[in-house]
Amino acid sequence: MARPAATAASAAARPSPLEAAPGAGQSFWALAWRRFLHHRVALAGGAVVLALVLVALLAGVIAPYRFEDIDLTARLRPPSTAHLLGTDTIGHDVFTRLLYAGRVSLLVGFSAAVVAAFVGVVVGATAGFYGGAVDNVLMRITDVSLALPDLPILIILSRYLGGSVTGIVFVISLFAWRSVARLVRGEVLKLRGQEFTDAARALGATDFRILMRHLVPNALAPVIVAATLIVGGAILTEAALSFLGIGIQPPVPSWGNMLQNAQDFILSAPRLAVYPGVMIFLVVLCFNFLGDGLRDALDPRLKL
Repeated sequence: MARPAATAASAAARPSPLEAAPGAGQSFWALAWRRFLHHRVALAGGAVVLALVLVALLAGVIAPYRFEDIDLTARLRPPSTAHLLGTDTIGHDVFTRLLYAGRVSLLVGFSAAVVAAFVGVVVGATAGFYGGAVDNVLMRITDVSLALPDLPILIILSRYLGGSVTGIVFVISLFAWRSVARLVRGEVLKLRGQEFTDAARALGATDFRILMRHLVPNALAPVIVAATLIVGGAILTEAALSFLGIGIQPPVPSWGNMLQNAQDFILSAPRLAVYPGVMIFLVVLCFNFLGDGLRDALDPRLKL
């Protein structure tokens, strides 16, 4: 009679996939870190992202002016010692605005990625774990959401909910969670029938504990990669909405509304469009490099 309990206990004692040593006594995350360190492009991208985040956080210290300061006597000035990147159409210091815009754009990107990842993990894990009618309902909702035209709905919602960071994050997250939900569902479907899940259930673990302790942590690798790519996509979406005049509203700067303000001066003062355009390009490119490196590092089928 004691044999089934002993069998369950021994199975429960076995480490789950992330806890098992993939090789030479190393954990999954240690091996992934070693793989990531060999990906030079991803390391460069991560270093640039880290530098930009630090600069954005320290914008209040680095910037020579406040972002709302206006000097109408110094409109469209070229770069100088007083204004490192010159001034814009109403006398804002472009360098200052660029720093504060980076803070706003990065905040939107990271916040949207966190919200989308959370919603996607909840929906995907619930659908994959319970299956049946629950899976059908949640996945059909996801399919309907995927069938909707994103851009028109984003424009409509931004018209009424935009203007603030919170509103833009909500609008972007409304569509960004779908890919995460599908990824997590697939991972949970693979994991729920494995021995460590059956052992935990046999020992009396609740569904919530099985999900939070065993299944979700083992499904985090693709979520991390997806979230990294969502950051870049969210920054691009925010820039597009702000460029159309329905995103972050002045006087709060973002790279998107800096581009909008520069469009009428693209021939006479092209630098006003070049600076935020280069920053958007650089950030999105580096996040894509970072996501590519994380994908390679977190793929257990790859070897060093």
